[in-house]
Amino acid sequence: MTLRRQQVGKAGEEAARGYLEERGYRVVDTNFRCLYGEIDIIALRGGRLIFVEVRTRTGSSFGTPAESITPEKLGRLRKSALYYMKSRYGQEISCRFDLIAIKMKRESLATTALRHYRGIIG
Repeated sequence: MTLRRQQVGKAGEEAARGYLEERGYRVVDTNFRCLYGEIDIIALRGGRLIFVEVRTRTGSSFGTPAESITPEKLGRLRKSALYYMKSRYGQEISCRFDLIAIKMKRESLATTALRHYRGIIG
């Protein structure tokens, strides 16, 4: 992964975190990694864990941020979340999977659009 791509990803995750916190979510973990993959943001709201995938784009050459999430990624997200819950809580608890799709200006990395999709995995 290039340095620029890392910068874009980090800027997107920071924007997503700010968005969630402004709306009453309490972020409890970020960039959780396990053998199944990574979860960008884990938050609590109303007694429920929210696992958040953040997708950020600075252009449209490769499609929209939401279009970039694959069924394989969703499968890894689900497995990673199950691992997280069992390792932290010893069991599965009430949870939801969300996607935050962000568009940013190429040069300044200023957020131009943010869309929150709730319940992306049934």
